[in-house]
Amino acid sequence: MAKKPLGKDKLGVQKVMRMSDYLGDACGQFSLNAISGLIGQLTYFYTDKVGVAAGAIATALLIVKILDAFTDIIMGYIVDHTAPGKEKYRPWILRMILPMAIIMILMFTVPTNVSSPVQIAYLFITNFLFSAVIYTIICVPYQAIMVVRTNSQEERAKMGTWRAAAGYVSGMIIAVMIIPITNMLGGDQKAWVIFSAVLAVISALLLFVTYKTSKEYPAMDGQDMTAEAEPEEESVPFSEALKNLFHNKYWVMALVLAICSNIFYGLSNSSGTYYCKWIYGNDNLMGILGGVGLIPTILGFVATPVLIKTLGVTKSLRVSFVIGIVGNVLRLLNPYNFVYNAVLGCFSTFVNIPMMCLLGTVTAMSIDYNDYKYGKRMVGSSQAAASFGSKVGNGVGASMIGWCLAIAAYDATATVLTPAVEQAIFTFNIYAPLAMFVIMFIIAMKFDLEKKLPGIHEELEKRKAQNK
Repeated sequence: MAKKPLGKDKLGVQKVMRMSDYLGDACGQFSLNAISGLIGQLTYFYTDKVGVAAGAIATALLIVKILDAFTDIIMGYIVDHTAPGKEKYRPWILRMILPMAIIMILMFTVPTNVSSPVQIAYLFITNFLFSAVIYTIICVPYQAIMVVRTNSQEERAKMGTWRAAAGYVSGMIIAVMIIPITNMLGGDQKAWVIFSAVLAVISALLLFVTYKTSKEYPAMDGQDMTAEAEPEEESVPFSEALKNLFHNKYWVMALVLAICSNIFYGLSNSSGTYYCKWIYGNDNLMGILGGVGLIPTILGFVATPVLIKTLGVTKSLRVSFVIGIVGNVLRLLNPYNFVYNAVLGCFSTFVNIPMMCLLGTVTAMSIDYNDYKYGKRMVGSSQAAASFGSKVGNGVGASMIGWCLAIAAYDATATVLTPAVEQAIFTFNIYAPLAMFVIMFIIAMKFDLEKKLPGIHEELEKRKAQNK
């Protein structure tokens, strides 16, 4: 039975994506967010379950993230210099499935009956392999697939929405279930190993689904369109590509948005656990907060497509950043009340959704602008360099928690909350996220590429027609 033909989007670009394409593609984001979500929980695991000093953890994790960011650049170079005629992206996903599952478990098998330097070395090596090597080799090609899979901004935004939904499910599983489930299993290191093992198996299976359903060229009505795919562009030396990127103001703005949003994500991944344990007095409340957070999450995924259709990509981000600013300012009025902060936290959860859905689309726009300005899209290099900023941001966010706790002389075995630790927890839960929302709003106000894209695409089509 022939499939129903796909139409064109509102800009006249041919659509190529069906529901099965969106679902298969989104499975990869579930796995990537499972990786990043577990990494976000490591500071709490290392301090409160293994007993490693907070300051040492923060410094080690930041060094990993800096090295991690440079591996993105290397991976982008490798992808862009794949021999013509060969698949650039999908094979990397398949190669990393088994290593990903193994290292995800080893992350939590930190030896306990050894010296502190040995523990630091172990967590450094496993973090480096998990984040800087395996995550990078999966993430850079996976992010690039969005750019080459379809030329429709509408479909890219929809891909971003599906990816964000799958990623959020993964993140919520960790945020809502990891503390209650590991506590139910005994609350010790073994419990965390069991949890990570189950998640590793699920993530591996979903990565395989993404590998099987991904395509590296537009496909229409189920037909193989490889012969009609755009010709391979000549690889650009990375030094030249990087120079071009930093002369593309829209890519720079997308980079700043990525850095700030990932500082926010790095903070939010484990900061709430400390807040529940010390400000509310019960870390099991993380499960309740996660459950309550499902309401704004569902509303966010329902509202985001409407916002995009009504306001467009950039204005939707601006609105979400304003809501984030207001929500965090109001938290300052009473940071101790659980119900009050849980309600306001719903606003931050809600505005997470447009960010998760649309930042990839913003980067894709800037890649189209590369083609307009330089005649080269530089997909791999653009995604790698953007990922560089994202990982540095995530590393800064995660490390900020450890540094704040170290400065406040945090003691996981203490029975009384000191004023210094209280202010440290407020810093990485309220003050820093508020600053990130303000910066992102300013950047979003200056990002005017979206309204220029129709003219840019028209010019690019004229150039292609002249070169035939």
